[in-house]
Amino acid sequence: MRNEIQPGHRIVVVGAGMVAHRFVESLLARSSDARITVIGEEGRAPYDRVGLTSFFAGATEADLALDDAALSDPRVRFVAGDPVASIDRTARTVRTASRDVVPYDTLVLATGSFAARPAVDGAELPGCFVYRTIDDLVALREFVAARRADLGRPLAGRVVGGGLLGLEAAGALDGLGVESTVIHSGTHLMSAQLDRSGGEVLGRLIADKGIRVRTESRTTRLDPDRSGNVAGLEFADGSYEPADVVVFTVGVRPRDVLAREAQLACDPRGGVVIDEACATSDPAILAVGEVASFGGRCVGLVAPGYAMAEVAVDRLVGGDATFDGFDDSTKLKLSGVDVATFGDAFAQTPGALDVVYTDPVGGVYKKLVLSDDASTLLGGILVGDASAYGALRPLVGRALGADPAAYVLPAGGAEMPDTQLPDDAIVCSCSSVTAGRIRRAVHEEGCADAGAVKACTKAGATCGSCVVAVGKIVSTELTSLGRTVSTAMCEHFDFSRRQLWDAVAVSGLTTFSAILERFGRGRGCDVCKPTVASILASFVSRHVLDGENATLQDTNDHVMANMQKDGSYSVVPRMPGGEVTPEGLIVIGEVAREFGLYTKLTGGQRIDMFGARLEQLPLIWGRLVDAGFESGQAYGKSLRTVKSCVGSTWCRYGVQDAVGMAVRLELRYRGLRSPHKLKLGVSGCARECAEARGKDVGVIATENGWNMYVGGNGGFTPRHAELLAEGLDDDGLIRAIDRFFMYYIRTADRLQRTAPWFADLDGGIAGLREVIFDDALGICDDLDRAMARHVEDYEDEWAATLKDPDKLRRFHSFVNAPDTPDPSLAYVSERGQARPASRAERDAGSVLIAGTTLEVRR
Repeated sequence: MRNEIQPGHRIVVVGAGMVAHRFVESLLARSSDARITVIGEEGRAPYDRVGLTSFFAGATEADLALDDAALSDPRVRFVAGDPVASIDRTARTVRTASRDVVPYDTLVLATGSFAARPAVDGAELPGCFVYRTIDDLVALREFVAARRADLGRPLAGRVVGGGLLGLEAAGALDGLGVESTVIHSGTHLMSAQLDRSGGEVLGRLIADKGIRVRTESRTTRLDPDRSGNVAGLEFADGSYEPADVVVFTVGVRPRDVLAREAQLACDPRGGVVIDEACATSDPAILAVGEVASFGGRCVGLVAPGYAMAEVAVDRLVGGDATFDGFDDSTKLKLSGVDVATFGDAFAQTPGALDVVYTDPVGGVYKKLVLSDDASTLLGGILVGDASAYGALRPLVGRALGADPAAYVLPAGGAEMPDTQLPDDAIVCSCSSVTAGRIRRAVHEEGCADAGAVKACTKAGATCGSCVVAVGKIVSTELTSLGRTVSTAMCEHFDFSRRQLWDAVAVSGLTTFSAILERFGRGRGCDVCKPTVASILASFVSRHVLDGENATLQDTNDHVMANMQKDGSYSVVPRMPGGEVTPEGLIVIGEVAREFGLYTKLTGGQRIDMFGARLEQLPLIWGRLVDAGFESGQAYGKSLRTVKSCVGSTWCRYGVQDAVGMAVRLELRYRGLRSPHKLKLGVSGCARECAEARGKDVGVIATENGWNMYVGGNGGFTPRHAELLAEGLDDDGLIRAIDRFFMYYIRTADRLQRTAPWFADLDGGIAGLREVIFDDALGICDDLDRAMARHVEDYEDEWAATLKDPDKLRRFHSFVNAPDTPDPSLAYVSERGQARPASRAERDAGSVLIAGTTLEVRR
């Protein structure tokens, strides 16, 4: 089909949804001769159906409305609330419900789909809703308010259907204060997008948010109460669920009635049949979006609809673009949980390999599907942590170019590759925007940030999942041009970490939701949430698992232990200065023996105990706390250790009490949350047995006092610390360290260690001395007070958790059997001690990737 538009060419679009809106926008941009009539059924302009659930979070109709520039263009006539009733293909006209007859030269069907209800008795009872339009949501909200007032008690809500929309609806009910249960006929949630393992992890995450999940339950009937409202649901197994409100999310059906009545070719399973040019069986009629059937499929995702709209426009202006099929990739946040799937997620390609990482406790499941030679990325599933989606999605069908472990392991498990996407790689699947198009937007069209690129190319304008990837490309290109790059922390905050710190300090806000509402947008992500949690730790004295804090933490902070590569945990009790009594050593040995833990002395003068299961952690903590040990805080971005030599206490060369100072420093800075972990060292003489100059703060004793070094360590690029001050007495040393740490915590970037922070510091070591000792910025009193507040408010997180039944409930491997061990754990001997067996040692045919055991299945 090549219908290059001529002056006077009349185009009629039936439907006013997101795909219709995209079609009109694109056509106006590419043809000055376009004359378009858009006829919508709803009495409102096109709106963002993807973001519909935000309506229950306070978004208004105006917030959801799409850019009205297209429909207000003089070349466009928009008719709302008067749906098309029939098509006359011979006369090339459409007739609306009001009997208005509109002629066309080209007709575009964008009628979308409708929400289905199950074919069971009672599905139309008052109190039963679908979840599709703003009108549906308004009716649901009004019913809930009236029903609650009528009954005078909390309402029981039931969502029938555990797919994408069902979880959104459950979150909406929860936001309305309705007790919510998701009822799904399949074995696991989102069974059309996730494999069983991923669906089960998602189910636990949803349940953790107070939303009950019931699977393998087929609804057979809905019963009314005496007033005629829905009262409950009956199931195929004879069981029953009471209900005050029911939302059906059992799928959508293409709205193809107009096409069928006009005798256009339609698929028996629904949808008007189109070819690769989006043309129907009538060359004058195109179809795009959810009403269109291509290859026997209709797909209810916006990205394929947008792709169809662009193909249809290209054909109308004389191009030869083709629709190549459906990209089912999607990234959504459902009830506060990240979920993403892309490519061949179910490994249907012959010989495909699965690389799987799962953390059922932390609520993370990641699977990459690779070709049989483990080189080409075919697809994947990400649940709980979809941060890698933006980097992985464009690589589908290409060589991964890096160790797969780098994409699925937790932060720090393997170094993420810094690869440049080829120009033809699709970065934004919603709008089919390539990396090359984004680069041209920077170089040729002057776009200087992700927002400008979005306005120019539509990349990131729909679901937003590619915004991080877009930002990286923009930053790289701007750097190559020698231009300043934005320091925005993520797409939800325009601030850097330092700017956000100042904003929180000035505003006095104490929760993530309040900070996001005041200074950000959206719902937050795995970048900004832990960052805000760290910032709030400096202002608000709360347990890491209190209130909203619990939902912001990284996996390790979430369970106050370090997860190991086999899914078990390490326990590291605090030993200030490396001191430990014989009685303490005996308790540690007994605990390790009783729980079968692998023990090792660390380089920071601690005893690591490895191999603890989740449900064992409180039992182990209880024994250690009773023996006088504290949380080692070796799991958080906080103080790890203060290493020391024996100093003047025992060593004949020691000139200061290194152990005493190390103990004093560790007790002062224990639990100090910071942008990255902190390590200190105290050497009793210049022989440097504590290796102090390799630490974030190093202290070396001299006959004249303490010498203080800063900015050592550095992670992947180790460096020696630099001398900040000489001859300090005890109090002067502590005051200087106080100010150094608080200045670093206030001003460092997210996950920036002291070495790179110090390297970037204006004025270098001389400038830092002026801040710390000369109060050049006038903030020393603030720094002193902040550290004093930290010291005063410190609490042992293990001991506090043991006293709180609500917190202890988090430490169950299985909800129904909290004390049942993971049956997949096996142990082998490691130099005389038990350690968890590797997958290679347990299962034939598996492989080791980057030294980390990951399951690989054919």
